[in-house]
Amino acid sequence: MAWRRGRGQFKFAAAVWFIAAVRGLCVPGMIGKAGQERAGRGVRVQMDAAVRRRLIRAVAEAEIAHAEELTALDQAIGDGDHGINMQRGCAAVLADLDRIAALDLPPALHAVGLALVTKVGGASGPLFGTLFMQLGKTLPAQPTLAEATAALAAAIEAVKARGRSDVGAKTMLDVLVPVLDALRVGGDDLRTRLPAAADAACAATAPMQARRGRAAFLGARSIGHVDPGARSVAVMVRALCEA
Repeated sequence: MAWRRGRGQFKFAAAVWFIAAVRGLCVPGMIGKAGQERAGRGVRVQMDAAVRRRLIRAVAEAEIAHAEELTALDQAIGDGDHGINMQRGCAAVLADLDRIAALDLPPALHAVGLALVTKVGGASGPLFGTLFMQLGKTLPAQPTLAEATAALAAAIEAVKARGRSDVGAKTMLDVLVPVLDALRVGGDDLRTRLPAAADAACAATAPMQARRGRAAFLGARSIGHVDPGARSVAVMVRALCEA
């Protein structure tokens, strides 16, 4: 697809891809001429292989760059391997990037999720894999903001079911849900509000007591530590918004 990727257009695509995962959004009055059309709430956007490649790479490389930080967080309240596991999964995605980026959006997201399920150990692989695969199942190839928001909501419900958890248990959900809330508010400043919401929600996991996962066995001793899964989601959101 011949799509002119000006900064405004690319910002919309990146935010949609995150909802398809998780750079800001163009509101209806900012619709570009190429690759976009009026469609309900927001615009319908087409993302070509170059855009998909850039966004997937941004997320994977950011997770790899934060591997040591994520591992240190997990050493405090978990098995101590979250960063290493996410690094391995994202390396697998990068190794297959040419094939994945050539796919339409739904199968590309499914491929990312499948790589995470098969390569990331512990609970993180199935949970992050579920997030991406459900997004791939729900999103159309050319989503609107309304469709993307609904897809993220569905993906969050799938993660809740897979992990038998909810908000407040000190997990990745404690960042995903606030990001969804920010998307539902909408506006033309989402490219700054999304990462800000994710970072604030991540920091807010520190005073929580873990109620799911390995950290739950620590009881009150889990208080005072940021959840590594929540931090991974925040890293993804910021990477997409700054790609």
